[in-house]
Amino acid sequence: MRAVDTGGYLKGRIRREDIISAAAVVYGEVGYHGASLREIAKRVGISHAGLLYYFPTKEALLAAVLERRDAEDAEREQLASPPGLEVLRHYLALASHNVRHPGIVDLYTRLAAEAVAPDHPAHNYFRKHYDEARAGVRDSFRVLSERGDLRTGVDPEQATVAFIALMDGLQVQWLTTPDQIDLVGSLRFYLQSLLTVPLD
Repeated sequence: MRAVDTGGYLKGRIRREDIISAAAVVYGEVGYHGASLREIAKRVGISHAGLLYYFPTKEALLAAVLERRDAEDAEREQLASPPGLEVLRHYLALASHNVRHPGIVDLYTRLAAEAVAPDHPAHNYFRKHYDEARAGVRDSFRVLSERGDLRTGVDPEQATVAFIALMDGLQVQWLTTPDQIDLVGSLRFYLQSLLTVPLD
C-alpha cells in the first residue's frame, strides 16, 4: 500500500486558495473581463502554466471565486440557520457586509447580468445561487406565516421572489448612486412591512 503524500496535497490546497484570493482582488480592481490569468499568476508568484495546472480556464477560476464568496457569506452570516426571523436578520447583516465591500458587489452585479445567457460560464452558478437563496428565504417566510408573524394576505412565494429581486436591484442602484441609496435601510423597510412582529 502506497503512502499518501499529505504534505504535497496540503501545499496544493494552499496554493489553490492563494490563487482564488488573488483572483478576487484582481476582479475587484479591474472586473472579470479586465483581468488576465497572467496577472493573477504574477500576484501569487507562480507562472502562467503553474496557474493553469489548478485552473485550466478563466471560467473555472471565476466559478471558484464565486463559490468561495457564497461559502464565506453563508458561514459568516449563518445563512443556513433554522428558517425564521433569524435568517432574515442574517440577510440584512449580509447586505451590511456588502456595503463595506463594493468591489465584490460590483463584480457580482456585472456577472449576474452577463450570466443570463445560457452559454455564459457563470450561468449555472447563478441558477444554483438563486435557487438556494430563494429556498432559504421561502422556508423562513413559510415558518413566519405559520406562526402568524407574517401579515394577512402575504404570500411567502411572492414575498421571496420580491425580496431577492429587491436585494439585487438595490445593489445596482447603490453602486450607481451610493450617496442616495440606503441599501440596508430599504431592505429592512421591506421586510418589516411584511411582518406583524418587530424585525429587530
